[in-house]
Amino acid sequence: MHLLDRLLVLPQHLLPQHALSAAVRRLTRAENALAPYAIRTFCALYGVDLSEAAEGLQSYRSFNQFFTRALRSDARPVAREPGIVVSPADGAISQLGSLDQGRLLQAKGRHFPLSALLADDGDLSRPLEGGRFVTVYLSPRDYHRVHAPFDCAVHSVRYIPGQLFSVNDRTSRNIEGLYARNERLVLGCESEWGPCAIVMVGAMLVSAMELRCCDVPAMAARAGVTYERLSAPAHYGRGDEIGRFNMGSTVILALPPAAPDWLPGLGNGTPVRMGQSLSRPVATPG
Repeated sequence: MHLLDRLLVLPQHLLPQHALSAAVRRLTRAENALAPYAIRTFCALYGVDLSEAAEGLQSYRSFNQFFTRALRSDARPVAREPGIVVSPADGAISQLGSLDQGRLLQAKGRHFPLSALLADDGDLSRPLEGGRFVTVYLSPRDYHRVHAPFDCAVHSVRYIPGQLFSVNDRTSRNIEGLYARNERLVLGCESEWGPCAIVMVGAMLVSAMELRCCDVPAMAARAGVTYERLSAPAHYGRGDEIGRFNMGSTVILALPPAAPDWLPGLGNGTPVRMGQSLSRPVATPG
């Protein structure tokens, strides 16, 4: 662990993370004449490709409307081979691998328990033992909607309050149990391979995640960890939108042992786009 990394991460421990995120939330939702200028400046700084957007720049009345923008219907074709997992978001793979002994790899030399990430007593994490995981990091320039990585039925949502550390590579190398310490949403679902979990992790300046299947702000307004069992499962086809980040962050997929293995060549830093195949198809008998 490099001293420079430690020094650069140190301010995150000292900053008022939630107060800063609340202030950013208010500023990015303000509808005023400065919004188009802020959007153009952001696009220039981060190299955002606005040609993929469903609407023109003039359509966004606030920075957040731009940041959570929809893309053209043909901008992200979803791989259709049967029995595969596709990327739930644009971004880059941080880590992927097996859930050996119920632990995920966070960074070289750093692992953390799946049960801590899911904040459960084993009902969700236990069936995933020996399965697979992938962590996708969304940078500021990326498209920030999250989509179903396979056909699934979401039956529960758990909101877990926490810190709002940045989730970039430097921070993941230096903060123990980073993803299990940050604010997050855990979607418990069923897939063709069995139980699975889709986890949306909040981060610095990201304290407003949204889901289509439930009212996240109402859950966050309650004290502590909030669990909601949906009255009827929310069914999503592969590539359907399930939620969004109001700034950049991370999505983690935790899959059971019967799920397909990852494609060779994927690893730390591999860029991915929503809908891109991440796995081999599951072989069918006969």
